[in-house]
Amino acid sequence: MRIVAYILLVIVLLVLGIGIGGYLYLKPVDQQPPLRSPSSQRTVENGEIVGRQGKYETHAWLGIPYAAPPTGKLRWKAPRRSDPWQGTHEALVAGDICPQRGLGGELSGDEDCLFLNIWTQIVGASKVPSGSERLPVMFWIHGGGNSLGDGGTSLYDGSLMATEHDMVVVTFNYRLGPFGWFRHPALSAANGSDADHSGNYGTLDVIQALKWVQNNISSFGGDPGNVTIYGESAGGFNVLTMMASPLAEGLFHRAIVQSGGLTIVPVVQGENYVDDEAAGHPFSSKEIVNNLLVKDATATDRDAAKALQESMTAAEIAAYLYGKSSAEIFAAYQGSGSAMLNMPTLFGDGHVLPQGMPNRVLFADSSNYNAVPVILGTNRDEVRLFQMMSDALIDKLMGFPIGIKDEVAYDRASRYGSDRWKVTAVDEIATLMRRAQGDSVYVYRFDADDWRNLGFIDLQKLLGAAHAMEIPYVFGNFPNPMRIVYPESTVEARDLLSGSMMSYWAEFAYQGSPGSGRFGEQVEWTPWQNDDPNGPRLLLLDTELDAGIRMSPYLLTLADIKARFLADRSFTQQEDYCAGYRSLFQDEEFVQSEYDRLGTAGCAE
Repeated sequence: MRIVAYILLVIVLLVLGIGIGGYLYLKPVDQQPPLRSPSSQRTVENGEIVGRQGKYETHAWLGIPYAAPPTGKLRWKAPRRSDPWQGTHEALVAGDICPQRGLGGELSGDEDCLFLNIWTQIVGASKVPSGSERLPVMFWIHGGGNSLGDGGTSLYDGSLMATEHDMVVVTFNYRLGPFGWFRHPALSAANGSDADHSGNYGTLDVIQALKWVQNNISSFGGDPGNVTIYGESAGGFNVLTMMASPLAEGLFHRAIVQSGGLTIVPVVQGENYVDDEAAGHPFSSKEIVNNLLVKDATATDRDAAKALQESMTAAEIAAYLYGKSSAEIFAAYQGSGSAMLNMPTLFGDGHVLPQGMPNRVLFADSSNYNAVPVILGTNRDEVRLFQMMSDALIDKLMGFPIGIKDEVAYDRASRYGSDRWKVTAVDEIATLMRRAQGDSVYVYRFDADDWRNLGFIDLQKLLGAAHAMEIPYVFGNFPNPMRIVYPESTVEARDLLSGSMMSYWAEFAYQGSPGSGRFGEQVEWTPWQNDDPNGPRLLLLDTELDAGIRMSPYLLTLADIKARFLADRSFTQQEDYCAGYRSLFQDEEFVQSEYDRLGTAGCAE
């Protein structure tokens, strides 16, 4: 029985994509034969298009090109409009994913990857909603650390949301990793626009996809004047970049940020050498060129590569980079992680994204950003999805967790890390936005954790309400392999919570306020407020097997976390206490005198 349970866990973790950083990564959207549906014939700016019948009595159009292929000379350029096609384009299967590493570090995908997918209720071409009858559009931005994932996975199938709540759902791919965010002075020296030279190609892809929606979504019954952008993790970061980017103004009208946040990186981190006075990232563009020169034996070591790079003209460096295959470029990032790349993204270039404007300034004034009604949220145990693969915290067999070494240490690390995420991604931003734009800011925390106990390991303790676990609830999709981790006794409560979350998300898309859900049957979700310390601020999303859905006054600040940490006496090893401080408090938050006096022995040594 123990062997069966272990095999079950391995299957579950493979499905959850633990090896690529915990992102739910499933292919394809639909296993049914791709048969065209004649009633799905539509006309868009590129020509005629036909889709297929999706699940739940929907039409689905998959793999629609929304931009020209970003290949050849367009590799590191802002996206261009796609060309008209001849005849009728059959949008029956999801398009190629953008280049990325898989579970084992292998490269997959194609640089020609800028495709989107659409779901609506089934209606004939003559009955597509028009005028004031057009439907809200929900535009999903997938996560994956901006270096993996795609919009065509089965988890993001928009059929149920489209049919249950009468709306249009859109998902899409955007360039990832070194093709999505890469900024080298040699590339900027060539002719091109400010967008071409920004390095923020993945961000520009999001904007281009939103422009395509503005120009074409009416053909599918969607309202271009009512577009809700929503995304999880890196997708949540990218939602906030749309709020921050002046280029995205007017392209969307509501925003939902799931387990996101925003860190805009200075240009020097993306460009400079690590030993420059203004140090670059270890995988900055110049360091990547160094790595490439060493890997192809053009230079013997980094020092020789740097000297050679400094002697090359901008045109020579650009030609060298354009001449490399996607596999060669990704190979230059070896050592940065098996799937999610350790690299700088989201550059403050001053054109696509603001320069030198931290969140405390950016979101303090609605004239600085695209202020729209917004939902911000995190999951209660965000970091458990990452720490569950930690050798220091977890006992493993064949690389998979089979036990928690120290439950006190595991829970403590989860609480501090997850609370820190909530502070920076939600509470601080919500407080700023409430002052800047009034009562159109809503906050949630996802608490559902009704996992199965496998005997040798309790998934409720291992995972809890971890990162990404709210995604199936938002889409109403619980793929078959995932279902085995939910005890049969919890399925009804799980599905009820999923229905409630979909209802809130839909009502927010319709009205700009989640209220009591689409049908007025949910607990009323009121706006975040800064004034009354005991008043309701955020909605806690949990199943009825636990405390259920309810409003809460729960507010966290960095000062709260630091005070709790400094008073913490649960650490049995001084080095763990010191390491915890370094992990939680960095830059101006790191106070040397506190660190030196920490605990019983201090951390000066």
